[in-house]
Amino acid sequence: MAIHTYGPNAVDWEERIDLDRLRGQRLARLHESLNRSALGAVLSFDFANIRYMTATHIGTWAMDKLIRFALLVRDGEPVVWDFGSAARHHQLYNPWLDHSDGKGGPPTGARAGISTLRGAFHPDAGIAEDVAAKIATELRDHGLAGEPLGVDVAEMPVLAALRAEGIDVVDGQQVFLEARRIKTGDEIALLTQACAMVDAAYEELYGYLRPGVRENECVGVVSKVLYDLGSEYVEGVNAISGERCSPHPHVYSDRLVRPGDPAFFDILHSHLGYRTCYYRTFAVGSASRAQRDAYVRCREYMDEAIALVRPGATTADVVRVWPRAEEFGFADETAAFALQYGHGVGLSIWEKPIFSRLVSLDHPEVLEEGMVFALETYWPAADGWSAARIEEELVVTADGCEVITKFPAEELLVAGRKYWTVGGELNTRREAQSHLNTARGDGAG
Repeated sequence: MAIHTYGPNAVDWEERIDLDRLRGQRLARLHESLNRSALGAVLSFDFANIRYMTATHIGTWAMDKLIRFALLVRDGEPVVWDFGSAARHHQLYNPWLDHSDGKGGPPTGARAGISTLRGAFHPDAGIAEDVAAKIATELRDHGLAGEPLGVDVAEMPVLAALRAEGIDVVDGQQVFLEARRIKTGDEIALLTQACAMVDAAYEELYGYLRPGVRENECVGVVSKVLYDLGSEYVEGVNAISGERCSPHPHVYSDRLVRPGDPAFFDILHSHLGYRTCYYRTFAVGSASRAQRDAYVRCREYMDEAIALVRPGATTADVVRVWPRAEEFGFADETAAFALQYGHGVGLSIWEKPIFSRLVSLDHPEVLEEGMVFALETYWPAADGWSAARIEEELVVTADGCEVITKFPAEELLVAGRKYWTVGGELNTRREAQSHLNTARGDGAG
C-alpha cells in the first residue's frame, strides 16, 4: 500500500499527521537511545537535535550560530535555553515544555540563555562559563554530576568551561543519530509530503527549462514553487548544466543554458523540519547519444541498488553494485565521494545510514523497516563533459521498500524541445517541422 500524502491543513474528517504524537515519540526514542548509552545526559547545540528533543524552532536563520542549547538527562524532561524572547514564546505556546511539579522546582523547560555567538562575544564576558554553570547545576540537581555528558557539537570555549566545571565531556552525537535512525509513521508522512512538494517544483522547472535561461533563474523558479506550497526553508537548489556537469561542482552559477546541454538539479528543502535530497537530470533541446548512454548507465546503477533494499540487507550489499571510483575517472573513493552515495534523510539531509564504498564495505550497517534514505548515482558521459545524476528517496518497508520521489526518472527527459525526434534520433529542422505540422493537422508544410 502506498504511503499516504495529505494536504497541509488540519481537518476533522480524516486522521492525518498527529504532531503531539510526533513530539512524544521522538522524545521517547531519544530517551531509549540515551538509556542504552553510558551517558548521564546529552547536551545539544545542533539545530536538528534541539528540534528533535524539544520540538522548538526559532527560524532557519539560527541554524549556523550555535546560540541555543538544550539538555536531556536520564529519566528527565528536556530543558532548552533559548535566544532572548524566544524563551518567553515557548513558555506561552509550547505546553509540552511545562514541567511544573508543585515542588518548587523550575516551572518550565523553556528558559532564557545564550551561548558565545561563535566567538562574537568578548572572551572575557563569561558567556561560556555561564553556559557551563547552567549545565553543571542541572546535572547536580539530578544526581548526575559524576556521569559522562554527551555533547553533539560545541565551541572550544564552551567545551573548556564544561571541563573546568569537572564535567566529563564525550561525544553525544551518536546518541542523537541512533534515535533518529528509524523514523516514526508521522516522520515518514512528513518526509513524503516534502517530496511531493519537490515533485511539483520539478514539474514547473521542466516546463521552464530551455536554452537562454540561467542556472540561478532555475533556482528562483524552484524556490518560489516550494515557498508558495508552504516550505519552511529552501536549503539549496543545486543547478548544474553543460560542461559544469563533469566534474560536478556541487554549486549553481549564473551560466546560460545552451541547446544540447545536460542539466541536473538537486532540490533540498524543509517541510516542518523534514528535508529532501532529490536529483533529476534533463537534456535541454535535444539529447546526444553520449548523454543518453550516460543516463541509462546511471539509471541501471540506481535500479540495481533499489532492488536490494529490504530489512536485513546491508549498506555493503548496496554499494557493491556501484562502480569503483577508478571506473569513472577518479583516483580513489575519497575523490569520488558522494557521487555513488546514500544517506539517511530526516531533520537533516545526511543522517544514518551512510552508503559509500569509502566506508560501507568495511563498516556495513543493517537496513531496518522505517529507515528513510536517499540513494544517488552519477555517470560521466563519453563526450568528456556531459553527465547524468539521479537520486531517489526510499522508505524501507516490511518486505522491501517504497520510492517516495515521484517525478519521472526512468528515462532521460528532454526539456525546452525545439525539434521532434523519431526513434530517438534528431531530425533536421524541415523534418521536425513536417512532423509538427502533421500532428497539428496543417499538412506537410
